[in-house]
Amino acid sequence: MLQVAFIRENKELIVERLAKRNINAVQMIEEVITFDEDRRRLQAELDNTLAESNTLSKEIGNLYKSGEVDKANELKAKTAQLKSSSKELSELLNAKAEALNALLYKIPNVPNELVPAGNTDADNEEVFRAGDIPVLYDGAQPHWELAKKYDIIDFELGNKITGAGFPVYKGKGARLQRALIAYFLDKNTAAGYTEFQLPHLVNEASGFGTGQLPDKEGQMYHVGEDNLYLIPTAEVPGTNIFRDVVLNESELPIGITGYTPCFRREAGSYGAHVRGLNRLHQFDKVEILRVEHPSKSYDALDGMVAHVKTILEELKLPYRILRLCGGDLGFTSALTYDFEVFSTAQDRWLEISSVSNFETFQANRLKLRFKNSDGKNELAHTLNGSSLALPRVLAGILENYQTEEGIVIPEILRPYTGFSIIN
Repeated sequence: MLQVAFIRENKELIVERLAKRNINAVQMIEEVITFDEDRRRLQAELDNTLAESNTLSKEIGNLYKSGEVDKANELKAKTAQLKSSSKELSELLNAKAEALNALLYKIPNVPNELVPAGNTDADNEEVFRAGDIPVLYDGAQPHWELAKKYDIIDFELGNKITGAGFPVYKGKGARLQRALIAYFLDKNTAAGYTEFQLPHLVNEASGFGTGQLPDKEGQMYHVGEDNLYLIPTAEVPGTNIFRDVVLNESELPIGITGYTPCFRREAGSYGAHVRGLNRLHQFDKVEILRVEHPSKSYDALDGMVAHVKTILEELKLPYRILRLCGGDLGFTSALTYDFEVFSTAQDRWLEISSVSNFETFQANRLKLRFKNSDGKNELAHTLNGSSLALPRVLAGILENYQTEEGIVIPEILRPYTGFSIIN
């Protein structure tokens, strides 16, 4: 959530940057300022009313002590009026503050200056590409056919148990899935991230804290009786560790990692681009999160991008990195880099990671602050990235490593799988 003070001081910049998201923010920004001015006016009136009431109360006490009962009773009538006025003002102030917050919740983060303008993912900028695209044998198949051929993922069984988008991993498929999780976690902890095991459900405050609510309410599974949400990503419980926390500057930076299943209700479309593992309602992901000093968060973002690159290079998968345009940028992000793996069998790129800097947007919602060198509380910056999302990484391995003899396991994963080929 944007800070009101930031909006007041940077109206033109915010309107200009939000235009990259194809949003005309002029009216919203003016409404925020008007609401804030009304809130300030009401607050000043309330403060003056309460101050006058306190002064009169003291005066009444002195009058009673001096025996001037009639004068004291006259002032008591006036304090009763002031108390009624203060109650009215307090109710108006609370209503105005709630309306202001409701408006602020609708305004997305301000894109960084590096974010290109654009409408859709077709306008994203490719900033890096690496890895050789393999030449497959005649008759190479997409991963959903390979899964059936080698009996390692059963999509029909998952559909029977739950519904579409909930696959069952079997045998070497399950073993490979577990190997990827362990490998990702080992890479992340070796890079200095502390591993956490996190809850798979969160409360409403946690959803608001990281920006999933109210923006993505329809995409989250909701447990109505308990008013809890199944997590769409480990970012939500992981970042909320720091909700309502004031850190010491010396504690920064903080990096954590965790594996969780993720649940998303997002509507599925039809066609090969969403078949198999390409789009699921439940999938596994290993996440990295950082809490950073504002002056160092973009260096940290570059470091997170470099870290994900090393994983893909060790897996020897062809990949590229995209800088997302304004129209494709997530609601809470100031700058996002997407990683995509090339699926040779499908002849298309598959997104497997997003690495983002949210600057103070989440921290403001979370009230995540640190005490700076001047002893004042300052909002921290939060960042997160997939390291990595498993389904499409697994799809990339199955498709790019397939041979006529079977699916070869990337060398880096063999100590984790205990086998070198699926056949």
